[in-house]
Amino acid sequence: MDHRRSGAKEVMIATALSLIGCLGITACASDPPKAPPAPTPDQVRSHADKTFDKLKQDEQERASQANTPR
Repeated sequence: MDHRRSGAKEVMIATALSLIGCLGITACASDPPKAPPAPTPDQVRSHADKTFDKLKQDEQERASQANTPR
């Protein structure tokens, strides 16, 4: 009786290890994630324009705060 139990246990362990091995091979074989597309020149220009406008606005606010008496 003990021989049957240990044999069944070995089969279950072998099956589990085989399943884990198959899952590992499948995971490694999948395509790697793709990088996001590069921004277009128009997107870069738009972002730069917005940043420059914000910098100009910050500079104007600082200049007006420096001129106001405390």
